[in-house]
Amino acid sequence: MAAGFNAAGRPRAFFITQHRMKVIHNRLIPPGRNYSAINLFGVLFVKNGTAVTPLLLNHEAIHTAQMRELWYLPFYLLYIMEWLWRLAECRGNSYKAYRSISFEREAYSCAGIPEYLSERHSFAQYRIPRRK
Repeated sequence: MAAGFNAAGRPRAFFITQHRMKVIHNRLIPPGRNYSAINLFGVLFVKNGTAVTPLLLNHEAIHTAQMRELWYLPFYLLYIMEWLWRLAECRGNSYKAYRSISFEREAYSCAGIPEYLSERHSFAQYRIPRRK
């Protein structure tokens, strides 16, 4: 196999021009069985075998926009604090807590709208209504 390519013949890392997001295919990040991709500081880590679809890219690009407006580190602090709050609220159901986080509600709600990022308002994650 040529250098820079994984066993499936895909490049190990490549740039998505529409969202200018670096994508790294690997087998370790994100940890756990329930998650197939994670955006860390604008770099998308995707587990091998996961399809990188326009929906996934848009979801993660929404997270990058959220990170930028909160200056990255506060985004992660708020994300973890809200997840802990939602975890208590959801009585230990970690997946339900994850889906209840305001950042995730915005990303899941709007990932299917290709032009969303060009129309997105600042701090839009706090404007998405919560479903119970």
